[in-house]
Amino acid sequence: MNRIVAVLGRGLVPADTPLLRADDLGAVRGDGVFETMHVRAGAPWLLDEHLARMINSADRLDLDLPPVTDMIELARQACAAWPDTEEGALRLVCTRGPEDGGPPTVYATLAPVSPKLKTYRAGGVTVATLPLGVTTHARTPAPWLLGGVKSVSYAMNMACQRWAVRNGYDDALWLSTDGYALEAPTSTLLWQVGGELLTTPTSTGVLAGTTARFVLDHAGEVGLTAGEKLVTPAELLASQGVWLASSVRGLVEVTAIDGAALPSAAKTRVLQDLVRYPV
Repeated sequence: MNRIVAVLGRGLVPADTPLLRADDLGAVRGDGVFETMHVRAGAPWLLDEHLARMINSADRLDLDLPPVTDMIELARQACAAWPDTEEGALRLVCTRGPEDGGPPTVYATLAPVSPKLKTYRAGGVTVATLPLGVTTHARTPAPWLLGGVKSVSYAMNMACQRWAVRNGYDDALWLSTDGYALEAPTSTLLWQVGGELLTTPTSTGVLAGTTARFVLDHAGEVGLTAGEKLVTPAELLASQGVWLASSVRGLVEVTAIDGAALPSAAKTRVLQDLVRYPV
């Protein structure tokens, strides 16, 4: 299936249609926000939750986001052209628009989920820990660091993933300077200790994961309680399971950290069943 593109106020356009001016601040400064969500049975999963997070990100950037009803309609237009039988990745984007002023640039793209991401669901991922350069308490009192904001400034995130892949890993896991695991460049960290399913507190500046939140909210259905805690890599290695949760990849098991293998997690399949991504 080819990529679908829809533009706010214009509807569906050919995928090769130029969308940005050369001075669009999303392109020249990374000034904008976005959300990516899984499309299943022809509809975006957790759309309301993603839009709520997008609104929060826009507020943090003092960015005027269109009304929620307009964003819902934009998502609907893109999904209407997508086959119900195929999973997809829907991205909603809002930039600040032209450098000399004007309305924000708002559009949606919808594309197939890459085969590599699908293989991670069944086979898991290995991760390398990389220092993020901040303490666990640095970003909350410094809102200009944009902790918890999903902006289009993703160059560092992608650089971390490329470094990990070049060095024989599948993904990266960011560490604070005081030694705690935070999150991956494009996903949320989850782990199990006894009967508890845990994630990193958002007070550290990590992005509030929508897929991870769904899993935590439904943890009781698989015999677990949910909580938040700081964790070191050594503690992760001693846990009963470690996972990364993201909107397109779904829930994937972490099989090794910095080359140290983790035992197979007994709860992987039942947790994946909660989110219902094809495995």
